[in-house]
Amino acid sequence: MLNTIAGATNTNGRSRIILRLGLLAVVASMVAGCANDQPAAPVSLATPAPAAVTPAGLTPSGSTATAIPPTPTPPAPLAALVNGQYIFLADFEQRVSQYEQALLEQGLDATTDDGELKLAAMRQEVLDSLINYALIEQQAADLGVAITDQEVETQLAADIQAGGGQTAFDEWLAATGQKRDDYKTSLHEAMLWQRVMDAVSAQVPATAEQVHIRHIVLDTREAADRIQAQLQAGTDFAQVARQASLDVATKDNGGDLGWIPRGLDPELEEVAFALAPGEVAGPIEFGQGFRFVQLIEREANRPVAPEMQLDLKRATFDRWLDEQRAAADILMFVND
Repeated sequence: MLNTIAGATNTNGRSRIILRLGLLAVVASMVAGCANDQPAAPVSLATPAPAAVTPAGLTPSGSTATAIPPTPTPPAPLAALVNGQYIFLADFEQRVSQYEQALLEQGLDATTDDGELKLAAMRQEVLDSLINYALIEQQAADLGVAITDQEVETQLAADIQAGGGQTAFDEWLAATGQKRDDYKTSLHEAMLWQRVMDAVSAQVPATAEQVHIRHIVLDTREAADRIQAQLQAGTDFAQVARQASLDVATKDNGGDLGWIPRGLDPELEEVAFALAPGEVAGPIEFGQGFRFVQLIEREANRPVAPEMQLDLKRATFDRWLDEQRAAADILMFVND
C-alpha cells in the first residue's frame, strides 16, 4: 500500500528528494525500490540492547521466538525487540505519523472503515520494515557489507543536486521537520539495504533454463470447467485466453507470459517446467482463482533478460530475508 504514496508526488525539487529518500515507499519489498531501483529503507530506529527484554507494562502482540529470559528494563518503551536489538516506540510512531500524513494528503478518509483498515495495514508495514532493517544491520558485517561516511556524503551531494539544489533540499527538510543528519541517516540505511541485497543475490545467474508459457486466469470453478471443455475440444489456447482470461496484462496477447526462469513463482514453475511443448495443465487452483498453463517452448541455457534478472535478485533477497525472520527472536509490542 505504501508504494502508492510515492506515485502521488509531483515533480518539484522536494518531491524528487522524497522519492530518493524513500520516506514514501515501503521496503518490503523492499525490493520494489525507488526511482533509481534502490530500495527504500526506514530511518534508523534500531538501537542495540544488552539482551532480549519484555518492557514493563507492555505485552507482546506477536513473536517468532520462544520465551526469552528477562533483562534490565530498556531506556524507553519499545515497539519491537529483534534479537535483543531495541526498536523504540517513539521512533516507530514518528515514522507512522509521516506515512499517515502522506496518506491523508492523498485523500484518505481516516473516519471510514476502509480508511481505518489502510492505516492499520500501514502501521504493520512500517513495523515490519523496521524489523527487517534491524535484521539487515545484524547480518551486514557477516556479508562483508559496510557504508562509509564518505560514500554517504557523496550520495547526499548528488541527491541535493538531483532534487533541485540546496534551497529545495532545505525547504523539504523544514517542511518535514527533519535535519540534515536525519536525511544522512536514512541515506546510509537505504545504501546499506541495497548493498546487502546485492551481496545476497550476487549468485543470480546471467543465463538459466527457461520456459516460454501462456496462461489463462479465471475466478470460479464453473468458468474453469467451461474453459477446460473448450481446450479439450481443441480450441486454440491463445484464442481462449483473449476471450476469457481475467489477466488484463496478458489477455490481449493470448496470455503470453514470455520466458520464465526458475526462482520467481515456485508454484507456477513447478507446473510449467514439467510440461512438454504444446502441453496444457489445469485447472490449477491459486489464490482465489484458477489457472491454465501452456508450455510453448523451452531452452536449457537462455540469457536472462535484465528486468527478469532484477526480479530474480529481488526474489532471492526476499527469501533470504524471510529466512532471517524465521530464525530470529522477535517480540512486537504494538499493532495488537
